Amino acid sequence: MNQDGRKRVYIFHVTPVIDGGRFPIKRIVGEELTVEADLVADGHDVVQGRLGWRILPNRPWSYVPLQPLDNDRYRAVFPLTEIGLYEYRIEGWVDEFLTWRYRLVKKWALGQDIDAELLMGRELIWQRIALYAKGPKSKSDEVVEALETLRRLLHRFDETSEKEQRLLLMQDPQLEQMMRKLPDLQHAGQSRRFPVRVDRIRAGFSAWYEFFPRSCPTRKNGHGTLRDCEEFLPYIADLGFDVVYLPPIHPIGLQHRKGANNQTVASPDDPGSPWAIGNEEGGHMAIHPQLGTLTDFDHFHQTLRALGLELAMDLTFQCSPDHPWVKEHPQWFRHFPDGTIQYAENPPKKYEDVFPLNFDTPDWQDLWNALLDITQFWAERGVRIFRVDNPHTKPLVFWEWFITQMQSRFPDTIFLSEAFTRPKLMEALSKVGFTQSYTYFAWRNTAQELRDYVSELFFTEKNQYFRPNFWPNTPDILPGFLQTDRPAAFTVRFILAATLSPNYGIYGPAYELLEHQPLSWGSEEYDHSEKYEIRHWNLSQQPNIQDVIKKVNAIRHQELALQHNGILTFHHVDNPQLLVYSKRDPAYHSRLLMVVNLDPVFTQSGWTALDMNALGLHEDAHYVVHDLLTGARYAWNGPYNYVELHPDGYNAHILRIEEGI
Repeated sequence: MNQDGRKRVYIFHVTPVIDGGRFPIKRIVGEELTVEADLVADGHDVVQGRLGWRILPNRPWSYVPLQPLDNDRYRAVFPLTEIGLYEYRIEGWVDEFLTWRYRLVKKWALGQDIDAELLMGRELIWQRIALYAKGPKSKSDEVVEALETLRRLLHRFDETSEKEQRLLLMQDPQLEQMMRKLPDLQHAGQSRRFPVRVDRIRAGFSAWYEFFPRSCPTRKNGHGTLRDCEEFLPYIADLGFDVVYLPPIHPIGLQHRKGANNQTVASPDDPGSPWAIGNEEGGHMAIHPQLGTLTDFDHFHQTLRALGLELAMDLTFQCSPDHPWVKEHPQWFRHFPDGTIQYAENPPKKYEDVFPLNFDTPDWQDLWNALLDITQFWAERGVRIFRVDNPHTKPLVFWEWFITQMQSRFPDTIFLSEAFTRPKLMEALSKVGFTQSYTYFAWRNTAQELRDYVSELFFTEKNQYFRPNFWPNTPDILPGFLQTDRPAAFTVRFILAATLSPNYGIYGPAYELLEHQPLSWGSEEYDHSEKYEIRHWNLSQQPNIQDVIKKVNAIRHQELALQHNGILTFHHVDNPQLLVYSKRDPAYHSRLLMVVNLDPVFTQSGWTALDMNALGLHEDAHYVVHDLLTGARYAWNGPYNYVELHPDGYNAHILRIEEGI
């Protein structure tokens, strides 16, 4: 029998845990992790436990005692001080000394004889001293101090024969403190080890701006270059963004190149889709010649960082028919019976300009390593954020390996999953390692839809591993809500994205310049999409919502409540066209109340019924709310207050709760 029957403590219901510990929970560096567990043993013996944690792969374990809650539930907290992969475990044991002392005090209170009990306690203390004294010669200062203290206490115990004096010594708080520092773990039970992925701050708080460098707005005609784009970067920084995301910047295939609006026949001047990667000038490690050289890329990257921005590159693991891999590694692609390579399609859509990779190839290991080499090539040039195109069309097992490999070498790497796919598959991608994920936010429009969806993301187990990144538009998606020239529609969706989620992004300049024309009625494709042609943008075009974006991004950087998922609460309002929600940081340093008019056409008004406890206010409190968008201040009383929002204004309040009256 291999089981030790003296390990009497069972450990149940450890939280937070994802799928029994198969996948890591996610946190941000600087946070603390609160762990809870049930520790159960037979009888009335005193159970003790501790939480152990370490940074992988081989840091030493640290420990903190578990504190009892109620009904055999325990809790402990440990700090997350570094980026990387952690693991934690729970240990539990029956504490013979504390059990003995509990019985000693009970017998004394009942007037029973305790002479034998006192001698038993003395023996338990000596056993504990002997256990640690025979340990390693090199002992921590804490252990040495505890051993010396226990020896002194026992010496005083032996010097007196008075029962009352001995009882007082055995009840000395210092004795309990020292015995807790020297736990007897010989028969401690252990939980399994549970992983924790700790990412840098940018993983939890970011504002992304996507643009096509070939359409660089600082160039008025022709194909933009990376050098041209350096002049555009101050505009992005001034708007308050911190991540600049570029669609693929590699050579574009010539065979089956797509024309304007995804036409199957391209004219000689059509630039093609950047996602059709590769031609005779290179593949995924090359720069499109019309954009510049690797030297130009490095200079662009340096300029970007000097402005306080960070670059996100696109990872698109597919090839054009002209990609060098098609000739060099034909086994990495699927073939029809006649030997031709299968192009990508998602019926009824066809992508004749793209060859998907075959992850079922017998040569899969070389394929995986080649894809890792690509990403490490750009990481070695300083890129630490990657937006991954269509990850749901590649195996989960590949991504788990790939992201682990990347983050073991570059721990600060962030991966954004562009996976508009089935919910469970989207969640699985987050579990296997993706740092952030696109969401269905673009299609959630009504107050009820938004409440339900945001609650699903932030109030369920998903918030342990799934980090949403809200995008109101992308080059692929022009939602029906934005197919209007009304600035209020764009303002509303922007404010919702930027205040509901700490991570969000926009595709610009299309967004701030109110690009709203679909390819056709019922389509979510842009007319004259930048995916297939060069556009020249006029940044001074009116109307636009540049001032709104700049102001909201400034608020995000000022208010802690918007920099993490925080404590989000939806509040009742008697008009379904209004959405009212609050966010605050745990210490109440930042308390914000958002009121958004979801109607971009008509003025809407209503009476709130606020959850005053969630706001940290008494039910009958008098307080001031400061609108950070307009600067106005309002005196409010209790939960019921009148609000009215006009589409010709911001169509929203971002109210800071500042003080009582």
